[in-house]
Parts: sequence; structure tokens; C-alpha cells
Amino acid sequence: MSPHSRSVRVAAGVAAIALGAAACTSDGATGGGGSTSGTDASAVTDAGPDAVDVSGDFETAAPRPRFRYPPAPAAPAADVQSAPEALEAIDTINQLLGAGELDLASVSRIGEFGDLRHAWYLADLLRFFRGEQGDIIAETFEQLAGVQLNADPDRLVSPWLSVANHLIAWDTPDYPGYADDKAGIFLLVEPAWEPFFADAEATLDWRFVSWGGVLIDARPLGDTEPCPRGCIPSLDDPATTDAAVGDWYPDERIVFGLVEGDQALAIPKNIAEIHEMFNLTLGGRRLAMPYCTLCGSAQAYYTDDTGGAEQPVLRTSGLLIRSNKVMYDLTTMSVFDTFTGEAVTGPQREAGIVLDEATVVTSTWAEWKAAHPDTQIIAEDGGIGRSYDLDPLGGRDDDGPIFPIGDADGRLDVQEPVVGVVTADGTAIAFPAATARGVLAAGGDVELGGVRLLADGGGLRAVGADSGEELTAHEAFWFAWSQFHPETLLYTG
Repeated sequence: MSPHSRSVRVAAGVAAIALGAAACTSDGATGGGGSTSGTDASAVTDAGPDAVDVSGDFETAAPRPRFRYPPAPAAPAADVQSAPEALEAIDTINQLLGAGELDLASVSRIGEFGDLRHAWYLADLLRFFRGEQGDIIAETFEQLAGVQLNADPDRLVSPWLSVANHLIAWDTPDYPGYADDKAGIFLLVEPAWEPFFADAEATLDWRFVSWGGVLIDARPLGDTEPCPRGCIPSLDDPATTDAAVGDWYPDERIVFGLVEGDQALAIPKNIAEIHEMFNLTLGGRRLAMPYCTLCGSAQAYYTDDTGGAEQPVLRTSGLLIRSNKVMYDLTTMSVFDTFTGEAVTGPQREAGIVLDEATVVTSTWAEWKAAHPDTQIIAEDGGIGRSYDLDPLGGRDDDGPIFPIGDADGRLDVQEPVVGVVTADGTAIAFPAATARGVLAAGGDVELGGVRLLADGGGLRAVGADSGEELTAHEAFWFAWSQFHPETLLYTG
């Protein structure tokens, strides 16, 4: 039985966790920022860290010790059919979830068939079930994988975090029908995700998709009302003021700077931490700026000349992929890869749409307005009559990623801010932001792979080393940049 033909009734166990976590979101009605200090990742929401500091010293942080995952256990290839009995157990679990019951006997049966690929389904269950139920799911994973999770420090934070990180680190294949089985769980939490799962040709890797602790922002463009069930609400066409009126924002705080034509705009980080998505017009162009708090990445995409039949209106889905927000187009219900701008599900994928990207500069407010004296800044109340804490997240992510990322490239600390550039021939290049600022401050040149960085306010902008033409660039945490660009070149000074 296909999950899409099942009654989409909210399972009691799934819904209790889903709605409890959604109550802690950064919805505009609560004035909260999703800040949590607990250690259970099941209750953590997608609204991220306050770790980018462009006013500090110019030293990169020493990489934090990372857990060494054991060698990957053997698993069948992704196209090998599963044992019918295993699929029957999974189907029974999904059917009973719809009736409000987790069938632990069927969970244990999955472990008896020895197919590690089914651990992805167990990880999806584990995202929503804790306590004794979660322990049984984790034990079933240990049976399938032949490992003990107690050696992993993430196990103390959350069994789900540990299990998912193991599977990502091993690049464990999934199995035919996995996306439908995943949908059988996730659509109980948010039925509005159904169009994402319905695309059988989607290029989204469903293995790495997890729930971010919030529900979908499906409000129409320009709607300023809070999400009725809890979401991260986009701020559309926000009111702006000139720099003088923007003196409410402390000079040392971070802004994300955009320049289009002869117009500049500063988006205060504290407002970005609440909304995480902006749809606006600047310099005669229509742009959307997603901000992934979890991966320290503010990006901007042009949405007015995509080549598609519909102009995208970008929203936060409530889903994550390897700790990066999953954004989608409200108009066509198509998912876009937030890091690359590529449509990966729905009509926009069918049309082959890839959004062109604009540079976002991370700077202090003082340095940005000094470099761009005619800049606008988003109004103190966002134009919607609300107030914003200066530090709404309270250092929630200071100890490292709180959602699964798998293994990490050990060349830098996972949360070291880097300026990333992809050249015309597809070469990815990362510049540690602190190192680059230090070299420029000392009068040196920062150049690698035909890309040169220049100072812009307190931030960095990229140009072609020979042509001087601007290249698209943005900052991100190292773990995020390197997992999307594993072959990236790295500037070392």
C-alpha cells in the first residue's frame, strides 16, 4: 500500500513531538528565535548560531576533535530489492503510525533481515520517538550495523543524531521505495510536504533530509500574520530606512549586505535569525535571500528572470538536508537546493531551473555603512510592528552542529567561516574569512585559483584575478561549504 493512499492522520507519538518542538520555533507571533539549551536534538529547531564575528582577530580556529566513525558495514546496492518480509514490517509500522501506534515488534523485525539500508527508515523514526521507544529503535540499528553507539559522544546528545551521522558518514545506500516509506512518516507531521515527495524524478537525496523542528511556511507573499501552527516566517518586501535612522542597530553587530545597481541594503543578523528568508526588490531586481542559521550562510538569488513560467516566491519548508535549510517555491511547490539554487523537485525541476546567485557580504554595521553611506537597512520593526532581540538564539550552536552532517573535512574547524566561490569552470574555492581579512589588513593580496578577494566594509567580495569582474561569493561555515563542495580548493594564506 502506497503511503500516499493512506489516511493522513496525525500519529499520536509523532505529533506530540512535532507540535511540541514547533511551539519553540522562531514564529513572529511568539517573538522567539528557536533558542534552546537542551541536549535532545528531537526538540531542537532550525534557527541557528551567532558565530560569525568579523571584528575579532584574524586567526582561524583549531579544528575541534571529531569522532572517528568505524568502517562502513556492507550493504546491498541501492537498486537491489529488499526482502519482502522487511518491506512488510515497514509497511505495517507506517499503517499503525497513522492510527497513533508505533509497532515496536515490527521495528525489531527490521533488524532480523540484516539489510543496513533499512537503517535510514529507522533513523527517520528515531527523529520523532524518544525514551524507551527510541532505545529500541537505536538497538535495532546497532543490530543491523554491528556497532555500539555508546562510543559516539553524539549518543549522549541524541540517539537519532548518532545514527544519522553514522549513516551519512558511511554514505549508506537507501533501498527502492525508501522515499515513499519516509513520506509515510513525514506526512503525518506536515501534510503540506506531499508535493515534494510526489515527484518520482526528484533529484533531492532523501537520505539526507531530516525534520528541522518547524512546520512549513505556506503563507501567501506579503502575509505578515504568524503561521498558525508554527513556522519560520519569511519577511516579504520589508520596510527600510536610511543609515541614520538605522542607529538603533549597534555598530559592532553583523549585517548581511547586498548591492544591486546603485542601491545597497543591510539586513541585520538578528532579524535574519528570526525570518531566515526575505523576498524583496533591490536596484530594480527581484531577489530572495535565505539565511541558514545552522550553517552560517546568507545567500541571495535572483527570482525575476529565471527562464521559468512562474516567478518563484521562496519559503522555508521546515526540512533540512545535512543541517542546511530546505527552501521551496510557494508558487509551484518545488524544492530548491538552498546552497546551489538548483530546483530539485516539482515543475521548476522539470523546467531545469537554476537560480542565478548574487553576492552577500557579511560585515559589521559600522563598516558597511561607512563603505556604503547611502545604504538602506531593514527597519527596526521589520515594517510589521514587532520587536527583535539583538541575540535571539543565545549561542545555541556554539558547541558545533546540532543536526546530522556525517563526517567532516578536517582541514578546518567545522564552524570556521569561509568565503566560498565557484568559478565558471566549476572549481570551488574556499577562503577562511578571518585569514583573508588579516592578509588584506596587512596590505597583502588574497588570491587562489584565479579568484581574488577584496575588502567591502568589514566583509569580503570576490573578483576575477585577471579580469577584475565580480564573482558571486558568500560566507558559510566550513562544514556546509565542504560537504556541498568536497573537492574545494582551500586558501591557506
